[in-house]
Amino acid sequence: MEMTMAEKVLARTSGRDAVEPGEFVTAAIDTLMVADMSFYDSYELMIEHGCSKIWDPDRMVVIMDHQFPAQDMAQAEKHRKIREWVKKHGIRNFYDGGVGICHQVMVEKGHVLPGDLIVGGDSHTTTYGALGAASSGIGHSDIAYVMAKGSLWFMMPETIQFILKGRLPKGTSAKDIILRIAGDYSTDVAQYKSIEFLGPVAEELSIDARMTICNMALEIGAKFAFFKADNKTVGYLKQRTNKQVKSFGPDSGANYEAVYEIDVSSLEPQVACPHEVDNVKPVGEVEGVTVQQAFIGSCTNARIEDLERAAAILKGRKVHHETRLIVMPASREVYIQVSKSGALQALLEAGAMLGPPVCGPCGGLNNGILAKNETAICSTNRNFKGRMGNPESFVFLASPETVAASAIEGKIADPRKYIRD
Repeated sequence: MEMTMAEKVLARTSGRDAVEPGEFVTAAIDTLMVADMSFYDSYELMIEHGCSKIWDPDRMVVIMDHQFPAQDMAQAEKHRKIREWVKKHGIRNFYDGGVGICHQVMVEKGHVLPGDLIVGGDSHTTTYGALGAASSGIGHSDIAYVMAKGSLWFMMPETIQFILKGRLPKGTSAKDIILRIAGDYSTDVAQYKSIEFLGPVAEELSIDARMTICNMALEIGAKFAFFKADNKTVGYLKQRTNKQVKSFGPDSGANYEAVYEIDVSSLEPQVACPHEVDNVKPVGEVEGVTVQQAFIGSCTNARIEDLERAAAILKGRKVHHETRLIVMPASREVYIQVSKSGALQALLEAGAMLGPPVCGPCGGLNNGILAKNETAICSTNRNFKGRMGNPESFVFLASPETVAASAIEGKIADPRKYIRD
């Protein structure tokens, strides 16, 4: 039977020759990722239900990023307990605060392989589909179950395709593609479905760009989101793991619920307006909205190429005196690379404030939350009411380029005017 990427993964992990949409399977998990908050709550739940042993410590990855650095004594105490539990159970894949944001660290450290089934204690675990893995976020009770048993049930989702064709215009990037999809097709288009991003544009996109799109595929409802694991993927991973890495993709005769073709040739910079991710407009329709804060960070758009493109716009210019620009690279590795490339210096000289490689204000946790009636433009993935602090604040989503241009003007701005040929 010819299968989609999701069907191939769930067939393998459930010991089946084939699976079809709508079927329920119990699948063996290849890797479980837990961030600080999800590990603490889920481990306590597991103990509460009488389970004292983790199924396979070598298949767990624990990463401190959401509530780090600790903002109060309660958080510091949780971190202390997490470190004790990690040591107690012999969890070798532990990354304490400062290494980076969970999804970036998972990829950088070689914990994601094509065709793997990965679940994580963060909703944007779909990010790993950029490397051809079936990855999905799960809640505390499911995490506790996986920690104890190493398996989880799934209903096999239908699969849809987005065929990306054309050529990305100057001043646009992967964030604009996924925002355009959200705006045109709504946040329900892939509700509990698997997505495959294919076509010539998909093949040309970097690993960083693919991660951005798979990260935000959750915001259009996806259970899984995939790019083919091609030669670019294999080459990237061979530098990061000693494990065998193979290409992975759908069978040529696989069945799809729907296929959507998108020509990006006329794509403009896109902006998601408050308070929904699919409330998307071309930047020209929202230019001039005053912003008190601009934020480049999060698991969506804080990688090397994101920061370098933002720095290219800001170089030799200054952040508006009534706007604060916060930049938080996605990992220590990213920090090091942008410091070597000169991008970090350009950001600092423009007036950016640099924060640690953690989640920060993205979920309204720390280091830059908003006050009443304040407006921010961010490279993050959600703009729900109260997402970044006060419920009477406003969050616009855009690419790092658009955020950088807006920081210069103190209002939402088109980045194309600042791009040097």
